[in-house]
Amino acid sequence: MGAWELLLVGLVIALGVCGVLVPGVPGSWLVWAGVLWWALTSHEPVSWAVLVGATVVLLLSQVVRWVLPPRRLRESGATPRMAVYAGVGGVLGFVLLPVVGVVPGFMGGIYLGERLRLGRHGEAMAALRTAMRSGGSSVLAEFFACLLIAGAWLGAVLWG
Repeated sequence: MGAWELLLVGLVIALGVCGVLVPGVPGSWLVWAGVLWWALTSHEPVSWAVLVGATVVLLLSQVVRWVLPPRRLRESGATPRMAVYAGVGGVLGFVLLPVVGVVPGFMGGIYLGERLRLGRHGEAMAALRTAMRSGGSSVLAEFFACLLIAGAWLGAVLWG
């Protein structure tokens, strides 16, 4: 697989990760489609292993999302700016503290955005609790799964 094709696959995966944070965009399926495209054109055993792992992780994340409360983020006052802060925080957490850092990073991003918007610690914590209870945990589960898949794909491309 050429460098341009790898770049396009990476772009599809990145759009999928960002799409998780946008309502109505099938972000996790874009991530899976990017990995599928890579596996079909790569013809290496590691690519098929990553595809199988991505499929299992996405199916598990769908089960977790089904168990968690439904998404009602708009009703809770969530804004696109909150999604950006949560996404940036999640990615930074994932990079700085691999894998497990996505949870505190995601929640820290929401807290920071709300702290800047509302100005007080107590109000920002209340907004964070409301956002996580209103479906933020569901978004976090899907976002975490997509970051795991993206990390596995990137690791396989760089070291495989």
